[in-house]
Amino acid sequence: MKKLLAILAGTAAACIAFSSVFAQSRSNKTDAARNLTVFNSIFKELQTNYVDSIDANELVKTAIDAMLYRIDPYTEYYTAENQEELTSISSGQYGGIGAYIMKRPAGVIVHQPVWDAPARNAGLRHGDYIIAVDDTEITSSTESDAVSKLLRGQPGTNVRVKVRRPYVTDSILTFEITRKNINVNPVPYYGVDSTGTGYIKLTTFNEKSAGAVRDALLEMRGTPGFRGLVIDLRGNGGGLLESAVQIASLFVPKGTEIVRTKGFDAEKVKTYKTMQKPVDLELPLAILTDENTASASEILAGSLQDLDRAVIVGARSFGKGLVQTTRPLPYDGLLKVTVARYYIPSGRLIQAIDYSHRNPDGSVARIPDSLTRVWHTAAGREVRDGGGITPDVAVADSSMNRLLYNVVSDLWAFDYANRYAARTATQPDPVKWQVTDSIFDDFKAFIDPARFKYDRACESGIDYLREAARVEGYMNDSVAAQLDILAGLLKHDLDHDLNFNHDKLVEILDAEIGDRFFSDADLARRALRYDIEVDSARAVILDPARYHNILTPPAK
Repeated sequence: MKKLLAILAGTAAACIAFSSVFAQSRSNKTDAARNLTVFNSIFKELQTNYVDSIDANELVKTAIDAMLYRIDPYTEYYTAENQEELTSISSGQYGGIGAYIMKRPAGVIVHQPVWDAPARNAGLRHGDYIIAVDDTEITSSTESDAVSKLLRGQPGTNVRVKVRRPYVTDSILTFEITRKNINVNPVPYYGVDSTGTGYIKLTTFNEKSAGAVRDALLEMRGTPGFRGLVIDLRGNGGGLLESAVQIASLFVPKGTEIVRTKGFDAEKVKTYKTMQKPVDLELPLAILTDENTASASEILAGSLQDLDRAVIVGARSFGKGLVQTTRPLPYDGLLKVTVARYYIPSGRLIQAIDYSHRNPDGSVARIPDSLTRVWHTAAGREVRDGGGITPDVAVADSSMNRLLYNVVSDLWAFDYANRYAARTATQPDPVKWQVTDSIFDDFKAFIDPARFKYDRACESGIDYLREAARVEGYMNDSVAAQLDILAGLLKHDLDHDLNFNHDKLVEILDAEIGDRFFSDADLARRALRYDIEVDSARAVILDPARYHNILTPPAK
C-alpha cells in the first residue's frame, strides 16, 4: 500500500505538472485539461484493476498534497474534517481540553497542559502517556494527530482520558474532563521593570493580538518612570496580516503605509495603511527577532524598521514574504493558497526562498546574500531584501552546543522535570524558587551515560587529524603516539561537560521545572533573568543617544 501511495504521489507530481505550466502561462487550458484527464484515467484504472483494495480518499489526498507541496509549503488543502486547526489559529480559540501532545516511541504523551485549562485543572500532567480516550485505545503506533482529534470537541461535552503516569506508584489514572473554549492568549506576559523598560511577549497574530497589545501598552504608559518598550517576537511564526498592521498603527501616524501585496496580476496591488489614531509616536521602541520570527511578525518588525520607528535587536528573521488566503472547495473543503507577495514600506520583499526556481533534485535554497539588493528606510538607512529582517543590533547566543541541544531534544530535562514534580508535594514560590546545586547534582545523576548521545567535538577533531595525517602522508609511529597523547588529554567526560555547561543547564531546568508549577506570566517573568537579548534591547532603549544614532543614517 505504501508503494502504491508513493506511485500515485509521483504520478500526481508528474501528471498534475499542469500546476507549474499553469503558473507560467494561465492561458494554456489545453495542457491543464489533458493532464487532468490523464490523472483521472490513472485513478480509475487503479480503482478497477489494482490487486489490493485501495482507500480512495487517502490516495487523492496524497496526490493533492504532493502537487501543492511542489508549489510551496504554505499552500495546503484541508478537508471538512481537519479545518479546526486552521480556524483556531486565526480566531485564537478552539474547543477542547487545552493540552499540547506529542509522539514518543512508547506512545503519545501530554507534552504541556495549558495553564488554567480543563486538562490541567482536572489533573493531567506533563509526561502522562495517553492510553485511552473514551473507548478508543491509544497504542505506541497511534499518531498524535489522531489523538488530538479525539480530545477536541464541542465545549460542554465530556471526554474520558486514561493515562499512565511515570515516576508514581499508582500509575494508571482516569480523568473525566469537560471540554471548553480554549482561548489562545497572544500576550502571555507584559510588565515594566525597575529601569522603566516595558516588555510585551507576543506569541501569535490572531484576532485578539492587536487589542491585547494595545491594552498592555496603555496600562504600562500609566506606570511612573516608563521609558521605552521591548516587543518580543522571537519564535512568533505570524498569523493574520491585518493584526500586524493594527499593532503597527499604535506607533505611527494614521494613514501610514505598512505593507502592500502584489499577486500574479501586477496591476492588482493591495495597500494596507494604518486606520487608527496612534497611541504613542515618540516612545523608544525595540523589537526582538530570531530565526523563527516569520510572516506577520516580519511585517511588524520590518515595517517599523523601514519607518525608522523601532530598533530591531537579536538575529535575522526567517524570511517569509508570501501571503495566503483561503478559498472554499466542493464538499466543504478549503484551500489555503499563496496569492501574493508582500512588500514593506521601503519597497523590499523579504522572502528568503524562491520556490519557483528549484534545484534539479527538487530542493530549494535561500537567496544568497550576494544577490540581495539595497533599499532605504524613510530616513535613508540601508536595508536589504531577500532574506528576512536583519537586526540593527545583532545578538548571537553562542552558548548553545550539541550537549545542550541533546539535553532538550532528547527530553532529558523534560523527563527530569516530570520526576521532580512527581516527588514535590508543595507548590514552589514563583518568585523565590530556584534551581539549587542539589537539584543540579540530582539532574546529573538522572542522566544515563550509556544512553546519552552527543557529538564530542574534541574526539571528532582528533579523528579528523588522524585521517588527514594518513591521507596526506604524515602518519607514522611518532605522529600516532602524539595524537594518542592528545586524545587522552582531550577525552570527553560527561560529568565535566555537564559542569562546564552549568549556567545554561540551570536556565533550561528552571524553565522545564517551572512549567510544572507556574503560570505563563510567571514563567515569562522568570525567563527574563537569563535573557541577554532583552538586556541588549533594554540597553538601547535606556541610552537615548545610542537609540537616535542607530535610527539615523550615516552622514555622506
